[in-house]
Amino acid sequence: MKILVLNCGSSSIKYQLIDIVNDNDSVLLAKGLCERVGLEMGEFTHKPQGKEKYYKQVPIPNHKAGINMVLNALTDSEIGVISSLNEIQACGHRVAHGGEIFTKSVLIDAQVKQHIKSLEPLAPLHTPANLAGIEAMEALLPDAPQVAVFDTAFHHTLQPHAYLYGIPYKYYEQYRIRRYGFHGTSHRYVAPKAAKMAGIDINNSKIISCHLGSGASVAAVLNGKSVDTSMGFTTVEGLVMGSRCGDIDAGALLYLGEKEGWGYKELNRFITKDCGLNGLTDGVTDMRDIMAGKREGNQRLSDAFDVFAYRVKKYIGAYAAAMGGVDIILFTGGIGENAWWQRQAISSGLEFLGAVLDKQVNEQTAGKDGIISTPDSKVKILSVTTDEEYVIAKDTYLLVK
Repeated sequence: MKILVLNCGSSSIKYQLIDIVNDNDSVLLAKGLCERVGLEMGEFTHKPQGKEKYYKQVPIPNHKAGINMVLNALTDSEIGVISSLNEIQACGHRVAHGGEIFTKSVLIDAQVKQHIKSLEPLAPLHTPANLAGIEAMEALLPDAPQVAVFDTAFHHTLQPHAYLYGIPYKYYEQYRIRRYGFHGTSHRYVAPKAAKMAGIDINNSKIISCHLGSGASVAAVLNGKSVDTSMGFTTVEGLVMGSRCGDIDAGALLYLGEKEGWGYKELNRFITKDCGLNGLTDGVTDMRDIMAGKREGNQRLSDAFDVFAYRVKKYIGAYAAAMGGVDIILFTGGIGENAWWQRQAISSGLEFLGAVLDKQVNEQTAGKDGIISTPDSKVKILSVTTDEEYVIAKDTYLLVK
């Protein structure tokens, strides 16, 4: 079953065309990215398997135009991988927020769309784009069934002591303000994969999953189920990220808002766009550049590197306490998989937990799967490559089949 996977952001469209051969086998046919959607000039990158990468700059006025460009590329006589759009048998969408309504992936119908729209206030940057992608596919490929895969769904197993905030309970009842957690599609994929790599039964395991990239979160996965996670009501809470502040005293935001004369929109932009590594470094967000600056003795970049690592380390300690121990600490995501020097900084000092990093193996395991702890380490430390698009495709396949 050939499945188109779409991940629509506010100004971007990531996509993959995956052929799910059976319950265990799949083939990636093509992948690509539409960037700067809705701006004066967009960028389109398409990479068919076995062929050269295709790139062009072209206006992409909206998500429908971008997805139409994707479909045209997939069927193009030179850069395409299928002969007809009829070969696309289903479409899977990454949807940011499922709230308390969606605890698993679902086939999309009018009622599901209505529910997703009702959750828009919980993810105002992502949900409109997710819906735009769904509606574009309805118009362009009306006969193909569509599936929504929710980034929050994996964390629906959190219990009240983990998801309630210390605010009047009526606001949870009235507005559903609570911890939801995100990156669930990734955490859900890498946790059982890590358990298999380490030779541990996922149903009898304590795993701390560190998804580290421009967006970053840590999850405590007990016996295969999420019991806590660092992102909360929104994707801003938790770790220091590329441009998101992570944990901050709410009083500091009130103080800043008063001093700067900010309203809601200005505060929202501040915590999502102006903070994190971006704020600490005056614009440097790539961890490779930050590491290079640290090596050169740049104090600001060195501090930013250390803040990032320290925050991850604190959450590892917290989640080891929450689960009463830990069997596996895994690193995934763009930074987690590739930045071996950041893994080393985070792992340093975790020996008291029984987690001992093999520095040489760690350095050799950049961008690939592997156990990077010493043979005698009681806690296994792993580098684990994630594949969220496969999870979306597999869920779509199972529901449509």
